[in-house]
Amino acid sequence: MSRQQEIQGVLLHLVEPDVLTVNWVGQRELLTQLLAAWTVIDDGDLPLNPRLLGKPGVGKTTLAYAAARSLNRQVYIMQATMDTRPEDLIVLPVVGEDQKIRYVASPLVTAMITGGVLILDEGNRMSEKSWASLAPLLDARRYVESLVAGIKIEAHPDFRFVATMNEDSSTFELPEYIHSRIQPQIFVDFPDKDEELLILRENLPHLHDSMLEYVADFLQKAHRADERYSVRDGINIARYAAKLVKSNGTEEKAELRRSIKMVLGDEALLYAD
Repeated sequence: MSRQQEIQGVLLHLVEPDVLTVNWVGQRELLTQLLAAWTVIDDGDLPLNPRLLGKPGVGKTTLAYAAARSLNRQVYIMQATMDTRPEDLIVLPVVGEDQKIRYVASPLVTAMITGGVLILDEGNRMSEKSWASLAPLLDARRYVESLVAGIKIEAHPDFRFVATMNEDSSTFELPEYIHSRIQPQIFVDFPDKDEELLILRENLPHLHDSMLEYVADFLQKAHRADERYSVRDGINIARYAAKLVKSNGTEEKAELRRSIKMVLGDEALLYAD
């Protein structure tokens, strides 16, 4: 596929899709819920624009990526911040080496043109002004307008959108007209121990099961105490502990405790045996 697209006489340069080596393990119901939101049931129907809510590190982006790849779609990820501007979301003008202006499509616009999937990561960090530029895309109109390039860009029928949002970490309050456009809400919680072990084994197949069991037990105790430690933290703990054991020739449990302290701090040792 050409990485350029002409729209209304303006040549847009498209970006490359994101390629991640991740798999969604466990909690298959969440995958089913997300795919259902994207389903089109007849010619008059449109896909929904779901949002994935949950604590940091529970796997929201991994879930969205896995769902998109299960549809054999290319995936584009945009990281939202408080500094994200409307033009960052749509089209940016770039001065080339020949001093001529080139128009570069954002990951979102590239996904719209190519029929890919756009994951807007941490969308509740973005300002209302930036969200407002997406309002026509997220309803039945399914287009965006670039004031910079002076064009209207319509979404391919296969285009899908999902936003991830961390609980209690909004930089800006989402306006009601955006809330009503990014539905349903799919809550991603911490997995149970068996699923957490599966995730650890998937990511760390070279480590002893005894280390992974220890980390899974640690995480489950922390979850019950409503701590925010995630399986991502658990992966880092196990990886660092394994490196310490390899480097020092020391005992696993001692290095796991040391790794917990160095990754998460002294207070995390409350949940370590």
